[in-house]
Amino acid sequence: MKTITFKRSMCAVAVTAAMASMMATAIAQEQSNDEEETRRIERIEVTARRTVESIQDVPVAVSSFSDQDMERVGLGDITELQQRIPNTTLQVSRGTNSTLTAYIRGVGQQDPLWGFEPGVGVYIDDVYVARPQGAVLEVFDVERVEVLRGPQGTLYGKNTIGGAMKYVTRQLTGERELSLQGSVGSYNQRDIKIAGQTALSDNLYVGAAFASLNRDGFGEFVNTGDDNYNKELTTARINALWMPTEDLSVKFSFDTTEDNSNSRGGYRLTTSQITGEAPLNSVYDSKTAMPVDNLVETEGVSLVVDYLINDNWSFKSVTAAREGYTDTNIDFDSTELPTLNVPAIYEDEQFTQEFQLNYSSANFRFVGGLYFYEGEACGVFGTVLGGLGVTVENGGCVDTSSQALFGQGTYELSDQWSLTLGGRYTKDDKTADVFRFTYLGIKYPNDDAGDPLVTNSDFSAAADWSRFSPHASIQYRANPDLMYYASYSNGFKSGGVDMRADVSLNPDAQNPYDPEIVDTYEFGFKADLLDGRMRLNGALFYSDYQDMQVTVQRAVAAGVASQVLNAAEATVQGFELETIMQLTRNFSLNGSIGYVNAEFDSVAFFNPNTQQVEDVSNLWSFANTPETSANVGFVYEVPDLMNGDLVWTGNMAYRSETQIFEVPSMLDMDAYTLANTSLMWYSHSGSWQVGLHVKNVFDEEYRLAGYNFAAPRDAQGNIIGAGLGGEDTIVGYYGAPRTVSLTVGYRF
Repeated sequence: MKTITFKRSMCAVAVTAAMASMMATAIAQEQSNDEEETRRIERIEVTARRTVESIQDVPVAVSSFSDQDMERVGLGDITELQQRIPNTTLQVSRGTNSTLTAYIRGVGQQDPLWGFEPGVGVYIDDVYVARPQGAVLEVFDVERVEVLRGPQGTLYGKNTIGGAMKYVTRQLTGERELSLQGSVGSYNQRDIKIAGQTALSDNLYVGAAFASLNRDGFGEFVNTGDDNYNKELTTARINALWMPTEDLSVKFSFDTTEDNSNSRGGYRLTTSQITGEAPLNSVYDSKTAMPVDNLVETEGVSLVVDYLINDNWSFKSVTAAREGYTDTNIDFDSTELPTLNVPAIYEDEQFTQEFQLNYSSANFRFVGGLYFYEGEACGVFGTVLGGLGVTVENGGCVDTSSQALFGQGTYELSDQWSLTLGGRYTKDDKTADVFRFTYLGIKYPNDDAGDPLVTNSDFSAAADWSRFSPHASIQYRANPDLMYYASYSNGFKSGGVDMRADVSLNPDAQNPYDPEIVDTYEFGFKADLLDGRMRLNGALFYSDYQDMQVTVQRAVAAGVASQVLNAAEATVQGFELETIMQLTRNFSLNGSIGYVNAEFDSVAFFNPNTQQVEDVSNLWSFANTPETSANVGFVYEVPDLMNGDLVWTGNMAYRSETQIFEVPSMLDMDAYTLANTSLMWYSHSGSWQVGLHVKNVFDEEYRLAGYNFAAPRDAQGNIIGAGLGGEDTIVGYYGAPRTVSLTVGYRF
């Protein structure tokens, strides 16, 4: 196996070297042409401040990716953007293909359990997506994706304490369009994408898009033969735009996604305490004592009304509803025995209403409005300890009601100076019902197992919180191509109730935990240099956290003790740089680097074994937050090749050592680098396009997540007792191996 891997890597190096030589020759020839005129970097428009403006005019650290950017590199879903954004983690979370783990500058959501709030807000066309289930959005029929770093508490508000991701779908233009795209590739990849739109009348446009994405597994469940890490997903979207007058438009949208991919099995890092089996040969192989059935369904509907009142004032209403359902089976210990199995069902629904009032004049712009959110999230899961003959079942519901009043205005003091002030008042109300029962035997959710053996928890809790989150920034434009800004932002993430609470182990677990608060100070600049042939944007940031929420789980004699902590204090500081350079007319380089120093200053942790509150800040580190992340890439265009234009892209993305949980463990990942390259050919007619995409060129093996319920060990690392359910459960989940895909598309 090692010899084959080595030979493949050497082959990849040889191919890359040959391609680099070809590119160098072509660039040299291009530069020798005295009549060559180097292009300026194109203007990028974003809506980071709820109005359309150049990314170079926005005093916010924001990265934007157009549909063409993502098409050229063959981007599959939003998690692949992690490689191109500094200080950002976007990953698939453990046991399913569709659940998102998102962190920006050290802030995110480790635990995707219902009732917990994300730290990074995900928005689909201005509609907030409250739950991480189904939030791994596929890239299709999309206009652009924007990622805003740092608290966005004024304009985006709810749970954007780390930042926000905006997924902007393709706009309806009334043009008659139809595009077909098919892809085949490694592991029997078979993808189909169809999108189109037309005008039914002068003022009524409709559009639709559909995608079926399929792939065999990277590995298998060796004891059952089922695929592991496979993909079986369909998604669709329908839009309609009605413009009864020049000043009024109404847009309707509906989207639905169904993921029938198998639940994912983890790779055991240690020998089983029960079976004595050593780790398997491939990190994509696993074993299971459960069915691999898995279903994740999400759908949403929205109605957006835009009304231009006059030359200065406009009004916008965004009404939306979303719901999701997950039914999954996760074998935590990844053996053939039912030692530590977790079947789970999640359900959620939400309704949101936002009213915006916008004002714009020669020297003043304002956005303000009201926001309402109503949501219910329910679930039930079992911790099946087959070796002990018991099942611990957790379940309950949490209802959330949130209202906010927000406003932000920018006043141009002079041609060079402008001042932005804003604020958001938020009030959250939560009511939760939580139960935790212990049953004899193996019990799945909704099974009738009679009366429980033990009632660990059965309580209701309610709490409400309110917060005013201010924002202030000053912007100085030194010249038309250089802007500096300094800002202060306050972020607010709602409190809640631990839906895993075990009152029998920790009596305080039924008490609601407090909101998380952050104060962030940022200094940045945005520059267009070399007569518009180079763009360089940078930011320095410092964040002061109070009551930072951290979810921890510990295996104890009676099961798993869960606790949501409000860490007393934490600080995060660092910097980010992003650049693009148009070296010649047809060759450009792009790159980014992020550095973050995140530390817990104090953490009050209740130890269920000692029944004491301990300060463990010297033992903890931030999860999913590598100190350094960097990316370098290129785009090289070859015009007039075979009646079309060829575009060659490539990038290398680096992430330093990453700790998976707050406490160090065997799951922590060493530094790694991923390389990708693509060739895209576009016909001169604009009808045909062909793409060849190679991802993870050197077949790097890298771990993204895992479960850590390790058996007790001595100072030398020797196991000195039985782990949870009698097993030493340390299992990892991994990113995709090297894949090659061929895509052919046609536009009518």
